[in-house]
Amino acid sequence: MAKRAVYPGMFDPIHNGHVDVIQRSLQIFDELIVAVVANPSKEPLFTVKERLEMIDEATSDLSNFRIVAFDGLLIDLVARERATCIVRGIRAVSDFEYEFQMALMNRKLRSTVETVFLMPHEKYTYIASRLIKEVASFGTSVAGMVPPIVEKRLAEKYPPK
Repeated sequence: MAKRAVYPGMFDPIHNGHVDVIQRSLQIFDELIVAVVANPSKEPLFTVKERLEMIDEATSDLSNFRIVAFDGLLIDLVARERATCIVRGIRAVSDFEYEFQMALMNRKLRSTVETVFLMPHEKYTYIASRLIKEVASFGTSVAGMVPPIVEKRLAEKYPPK
């Protein structure tokens, strides 16, 4: 049986730390499902469709994974996809507390599902989508922090002043 994992997130937008975690996950699992959360209450900058397109382009050189959109409980998506693991990226200790609580809740809801925490490469540990959007909103370059497609889409959302 193939080892299938789900890597969920808002990916608003996807950045190089996310891409790194996807690449690392593909070294561990036979198949990865990148799951884009469709949660309009968080007021994302990019629509679900835009986020799916950016992820698709940013990862076009990779294989053995799919990109899906979902709303509702992650654990329900994991069950529908017949996955056995959830992948979460951890940059710092501050990420761990929230992720640890979520992992325990998911374990309570479905005891057969494990959560694996992966750290991105050190050069990406400071990157967060929130910071990327803030920096881009001031017209500052985010080159090297995001895939080229994201850099282009951010420039469209935040035209030079």
